[in-house]
Amino acid sequence: MRALDVLGQADVVACEDTRRTGRLLRAHAIAAHLTPYHEHNAQRALPGLLARLAAGEAVALVSDAGTPLISDPGYRLVGAAAAAGVPVIPIPGPSSVLAALTASGLPTDRFLYAGFPPAKAGARRAFFAELADAPATLVLLESPRRLAATCVELVAALGDRPAALARELTKLHETVLREPLSALAARFADGPPKGEAVLVIAPPEANTTTPEAAEVDAQLREALGSGSVSDAAAAVAATTGLPRRELYARAVVLRQEGNGAKS
Repeated sequence: MRALDVLGQADVVACEDTRRTGRLLRAHAIAAHLTPYHEHNAQRALPGLLARLAAGEAVALVSDAGTPLISDPGYRLVGAAAAAGVPVIPIPGPSSVLAALTASGLPTDRFLYAGFPPAKAGARRAFFAELADAPATLVLLESPRRLAATCVELVAALGDRPAALARELTKLHETVLREPLSALAARFADGPPKGEAVLVIAPPEANTTTPEAAEVDAQLREALGSGSVSDAAAAVAATTGLPRRELYARAVVLRQEGNGAKS
């Protein structure tokens, strides 16, 4: 109710997409002047918004989904406004980061939101390596099409930790999957999920390797010495009865580790 009140009284509403925000305002019978403010025009739009604030106007900043300023350029406007002595008032709203964290079933007493991993391979490896020893639950955003590969890389960098994948949060098709990273990699190896993905990963202390898991790794390494990833997964599945899909994901990680050690 407070958010609706603020939007109704604002002189201008800065938003990522005027069409999307316009539909929201019309649904609540709010007439407001809309102006675009997003990643591609933030630098150009900033002076005009600061001029409005200096003139005493009230500017409301909204995002397409979730809480503004989380992985978007709104922080530049807030920083400039604060530096100019303009009061900045947060109006709390939905946050995919916090929603995923609270639904994950993983520790919430300390967490690190790391945003989107880099797209380039070298930068991604360095990014994941930096997170490996963080004593906190990790929260990442990731493109659905890169999700399977990201989970494989995370297993290589962090170990096969407990994790949760949350997608379409607070919407009709909301889904939360609570599985180890290797199982998530296997689940989406044949195709990405729909919708923005939030990945929550257990802290290091929650990651324990059982003797059974170590034995499976040993069998996979031996099988990889004389065959492909697919052949190794099939062979170990035949002797252990474990799901071939999960073994395949783990074999991919072990093959990557072996290649890294040789280089």
